[in-house]
Amino acid sequence: MIILPAIDIKDGHCVRLYQGDYAQITTYDTDPVQVALRWQEAGASWLHVVDLDGAKQGMPVNLAVIGRIRAATNLHIEVGGGMRSLAHIEQVLAQGVDRVILGTIALTDRALLQEALARWREQIVVGIDARDGHVAIAGWYKTSGVEAIALARTLEELGVQRFVYTDIARDGTLTGPNLEALTSMQHATSRALIASGGVHTVADLRDLAKLGVEGVIVGKALYTGDIDLVAAIRDIEE
Repeated sequence: MIILPAIDIKDGHCVRLYQGDYAQITTYDTDPVQVALRWQEAGASWLHVVDLDGAKQGMPVNLAVIGRIRAATNLHIEVGGGMRSLAHIEQVLAQGVDRVILGTIALTDRALLQEALARWREQIVVGIDARDGHVAIAGWYKTSGVEAIALARTLEELGVQRFVYTDIARDGTLTGPNLEALTSMQHATSRALIASGGVHTVADLRDLAKLGVEGVIVGKALYTGDIDLVAAIRDIEE
């Protein structure tokens, strides 16, 4: 199982939200590039980067910062937040990142998703963000009536190769991952699954590794020091 440190960018800074709430924000560093270098030095192989401004505005906003992270590190990078058109996807991939995460359009514009899959194949990841089992979109401002598991099954048939599943109620809370929901998602799809939300301890990481997920995104626990990335990688990945 791969550990993906999260770098959430708002106004050019590295921040964390509580349950996706833009009103409950903590700034951890004014320079996301320095944070990326710190995680690289700790042994990370991947970074999970979210353009929070982009998610809110429906278009990529922090492209320059993402480009600087790409130039400064040799890490694999996946980026999510605000990509609602093919042009947006192209803009982000042009920064040299490995893959992009699409959320809202997977629900609202199936034709666009299919075109993106045809053009970029495994570089396209779908983020399924769930609130009480139902998919949330538009930077988590809106909750749809679509069940997360049903969406995963439908998108697997369309050719999606990888999902990031986030339980919004756990995100940024340090209350542990939603293992029950992740287990259900594992049973619903045969595609690669990356877990996100609530990770607090190395024990949480071990529990996720037992589920057989491909990766886990760790955010707040790294910034608070609850998880030491060097030790976690040694314990889980090696």
